[in-house]
Amino acid sequence: MIPGPHPEQHFSHRVGWLRAAVLGANDGIVSTASLVIGVAAASSNRSAVLVAGMAGLVAGAMSMAAGEYVSVSSQADTERADLEKERRELRDDPSGEREELAGIYVARGLDPELATQVAEQLMDHDALGAHARDELGITDTATARPVQAALASAATFSAGAALPLLAAAFAAGGWRVPMVTLVSLLALVLLGVLGARAGGAPIAKATGRVVFWGALAMAVTALIGKAFGAVV
Repeated sequence: MIPGPHPEQHFSHRVGWLRAAVLGANDGIVSTASLVIGVAAASSNRSAVLVAGMAGLVAGAMSMAAGEYVSVSSQADTERADLEKERRELRDDPSGEREELAGIYVARGLDPELATQVAEQLMDHDALGAHARDELGITDTATARPVQAALASAATFSAGAALPLLAAAFAAGGWRVPMVTLVSLLALVLLGVLGARAGGAPIAKATGRVVFWGALAMAVTALIGKAFGAVV
């Protein structure tokens, strides 16, 4: 009797959209907060701060979407080229490809006879799939999905950027920088927790990493804004 699947919770199937989503949200929070803080530190004009923040939100979301789509499309192109090459090799030299697959299993710990049997059975079932997975490292879970990555990145960037922008809109002039900083840091903490939980990673480590680099970026931008504001 073949045993049923062992119930376990894994998170690798989320890697395609989770990476883009965390990157987008983190960049949205940090870049927009840094931009708003830098402008607010140099000028107390609410309109200037909000216009700069809104421009950063729109431009950043479009840039993230375009960047993710282009980069992940390049990955997808490479995967398709490798699969096409493997398809030709399977057509032209199936015995050599079977030996190659068996050699992979021998390197992973199987004895040669069993490795040959496994290679034969897997290739009889799905030769290209077996080579894609075990030779090229291409699986359905990790396959590049450009549109998914672009949409996830743009949406989460916009959501992240909206938080410091709203804080700047409702805070009084003297409280604008502290309020944007506080809201952004809290947003980064939330992002770190959610990202860690979605990916099954340690919460404290992931959150600390996100907050540290975000706080550093905002602090540097605030100093630059104050320096330029003083010069003006």
